[in-house]
Amino acid sequence: MKHRTITANGLRLHAVEAGPEGGPLLLLLHGFPEFWYGWRHQIAPLAAAGFRVLAPDQRGYNLSDKPKGAASYSLDLLARDAVALIDAAGREKAYVAGHDWGGAVGWWLGVHHPERIEKLAILNVPHPAVMLHTVKRSPAQQKRSAYIAFFQLPWLPERVLRARNWAATVKALRRTSRPGTFSDEDLALYREAWSQPGAITAMLHWYRAALRRGVPRLTGSSRVTVPTLLLWGAQDTALLREMAPPSIALCDDGRLAFLEEATHWVQHEEAGVVNALLADFFR
Repeated sequence: MKHRTITANGLRLHAVEAGPEGGPLLLLLHGFPEFWYGWRHQIAPLAAAGFRVLAPDQRGYNLSDKPKGAASYSLDLLARDAVALIDAAGREKAYVAGHDWGGAVGWWLGVHHPERIEKLAILNVPHPAVMLHTVKRSPAQQKRSAYIAFFQLPWLPERVLRARNWAATVKALRRTSRPGTFSDEDLALYREAWSQPGAITAMLHWYRAALRRGVPRLTGSSRVTVPTLLLWGAQDTALLREMAPPSIALCDDGRLAFLEEATHWVQHEEAGVVNALLADFFR
């Protein structure tokens, strides 16, 4: 793997690259509270399958730039970052896989920038239209999403997440995953990423932008026209599995696969299965 800094959409974005330079470009987009390392189990196998893998720290995370203010973290801007990374690689199109917030960016790319996407894989996050519909009408999803309201407060979430060497943040990862998913060595690297100057506030701004500014307007039917694979760890404690079928129903060419024993952290817990599904789909 090679580390590099890429200028994209006016920002400096740190990224990890692997695989043959002439291979099809595969962009891996992480979610909260991860960074490029969230794809550590996928990078080498997908590179070995022939893809030119690019796993960035998305804006606000780890070693990438952290623009000020929640307004800098709208889905429109986050999707433009991904498009700019494709441009920086000298490609017209890329395969894209996204998990959690990275999946939300993936959905946005599928709706608004389909001409730049070959195929799209989403891991454990619903289509934005389905998420909005469900959170407005489902008390069960409202309860699961209550932490998002806490993240809207100024300074307090940062203080709570950072306290006692990130104890609450580590506990949340371990509580919502299968035992052993995140090792002590992994968590040491996560703590280092979270401790980068300005990182935790920038990471929380992804949530603040979504609620304070609202999700940018979905155009047309909000359908995704590119081939799409939705992988869903069925034991997710934050997102109801009932959101998966209506999400894939918004895809013209969609496939849905539940991994019944996996949690939200599906690409960590079922790495072999996920890698095989991704490689087969993207081929």
